[in-house]
Amino acid sequence: MFSFTRFIKDLGAIRKALLLALILFLAGGVLGWIGTDSLQRLLAQQLEGLSSISGKLMDSDNPEWSFFTFIFLNNSIKSVAVIFLGALFGIVPAFFLLINGAVIGYLIHLSAQQGVDLFDLIVKGLLPHGIIEIPAIIIACAFGLHFGGRVVKSMIGRSRDNSWPEFMRQTLTASVWIVLLLLLAAIIESTITLALLS
Repeated sequence: MFSFTRFIKDLGAIRKALLLALILFLAGGVLGWIGTDSLQRLLAQQLEGLSSISGKLMDSDNPEWSFFTFIFLNNSIKSVAVIFLGALFGIVPAFFLLINGAVIGYLIHLSAQQGVDLFDLIVKGLLPHGIIEIPAIIIACAFGLHFGGRVVKSMIGRSRDNSWPEFMRQTLTASVWIVLLLLLAAIIESTITLALLS
C-alpha cells in the first residue's frame, strides 16, 4: 500500500493536477517578481516573520536541531493538511502554491535588486533542499487540487462513487511519502544549507 512504486504510479493518475500545480507555483513566482506594492508588502511581511523565527532559532542552544524541528513540522503538517483541505474545491492548495511561489519570486527579485549573488542564493540557499522540498510541496498541492476536482465532479454527478476508496488510499500513500521527502529536505536544509549560508 505504501510502496514507493505505488506512489509513483499514483502520480500518473493525477497528471493534470500536477501540471496545474506546477503552473500555479510558477505563476506565483512571476507575481512575486513583478508584484504590485500591496502584494510586495504582504510578501515582505511573510519574509520578516520568517526572518524573526530564523533569528530565534539561530540563538537557540542547538540551532541545527531547532531549524530541523521547525522546518520539518512546519512543512509536513502544512503539506498533509493542504491535501485534505483540497476538498474545499481546491481553493486552499491553489492559494498555498501561489503564495509559496510568490515568496520565492519576491525573495530572488529583492536579492537581485540588493546586489546579492543570485548564483550563491540559488545554488547554496535553495537547491540543496529545494530540489526535494519544492516538488514534495507541489505534489501535495496537486493531490489537494485533484481532491477538489473530485468533490466538484461528485456534486454535479460526474464522479463514480466506487473510485473514492482508491483515491483515499492514494492520498494516504502520498501523505506518507511526502512526509518522508520533507524529512530528508529538512535534514539537508538544517545542516548543508545552513552551513553553506553561514
